[in-house]
Amino acid sequence: MSEIREKFEQTFHTPATHVFSAPGRTELSGNHTDHQRGCVLAAAVELDTRAAIALNGTSRIRVLSEGYPLLCEVDLNDLAVRPGEKNTTAALIRGVAAGFARRGCALRGFDAYVTSTVLPGSGLSSSAAFEVLLGTAINHLFSCGADAVEIAKIAQFAENVYFGKPCGLMDQMASSVGGCVAIDFADPAAPVVTPVDFDFSACGHALCIIDSGASHADLTDEYAAIPAELSAVSAVFGKAVLREVPEADFYAALPQVRHAAGDRAVLRAIHIYDENRRVAAQVAALQRGDFNDFLRYVNLSGFSSQNLLQNVIPTGATAHQEVALALALARHLLGGRGACRVHGGGFAGTIQAFVPDDMLEAFRTGIEAVLGAGSCHVLAIRPTGGTLLEGK
Repeated sequence: MSEIREKFEQTFHTPATHVFSAPGRTELSGNHTDHQRGCVLAAAVELDTRAAIALNGTSRIRVLSEGYPLLCEVDLNDLAVRPGEKNTTAALIRGVAAGFARRGCALRGFDAYVTSTVLPGSGLSSSAAFEVLLGTAINHLFSCGADAVEIAKIAQFAENVYFGKPCGLMDQMASSVGGCVAIDFADPAAPVVTPVDFDFSACGHALCIIDSGASHADLTDEYAAIPAELSAVSAVFGKAVLREVPEADFYAALPQVRHAAGDRAVLRAIHIYDENRRVAAQVAALQRGDFNDFLRYVNLSGFSSQNLLQNVIPTGATAHQEVALALALARHLLGGRGACRVHGGGFAGTIQAFVPDDMLEAFRTGIEAVLGAGSCHVLAIRPTGGTLLEGK
């Protein structure tokens, strides 16, 4: 019996019937472009969130996560949004269940014991992995017929509406679909997902995620300000998102845009336009096997996020600028080789680095001497998304 099955039985006093897995994700390109219906390049990673599950004969979903003593319960007879539940695990469970119920899926209660190697705050999107894990389990257990793209949309619905975080769809899509994928969100109802066949294990570089040591706590307003400011830019043109505003029109109307939305919003919009082009250029570089060109765009993305998008240092922070420090340290240790950039939402959490294989040990030693033991994680790309590991 697997360890997670043993822990399930110890917790719920009955055998688990299924074990499901959903991977964390790494954003390779497209920093904050998804919520503007832009383009991203992302990949699932080998770190994952798992759940041992069995039906419990009630109307309740009961979840115990390893390391957390309290059992989280959600009644399937009450799937309305609860404002007081925002930013909690219960909100995600209720939201994913509600998403499937909305599409006509008949749900029943089940118990789940959850373990994860996708640590919270790692920048590998532990919340999306958890949402996709639940969605994959519900879809399988109750024969809901959703594909990986629809599971990702339900997961995003849960995070946006129930959890209260206005995230885009990239995290959930990368976790649900698996592998390395380019995603074009021009039509949010039908994003175009294109697998990118590139062997990162043979490129002579290690993919590292570096924990800056800064917490995401109390940063919701920082994250929400980015789409809010970009919406203010789009509103000048009577549009909802930047994808609907031609870049030439944006530059032609810069005086009006500055007046209406402010200069930071203008700079953030410039990043979005440039970043969408970088995604296309990076996908093309990987498709033709030009990894050096890919790395060049990684660095350009990093500088753009730091200087234009401005999601590296929280507003007003002076004594604590952990992500900026991590980037500066990584660039110093790389010495002009490889590449690095802010990873994910920014402001806290992690950065990403592509480190030449011959530099890896010295790089990791240098990072951990400053940021602490275990702060540099070497990752591998996982070919599968949310999946059933054990059971039928």
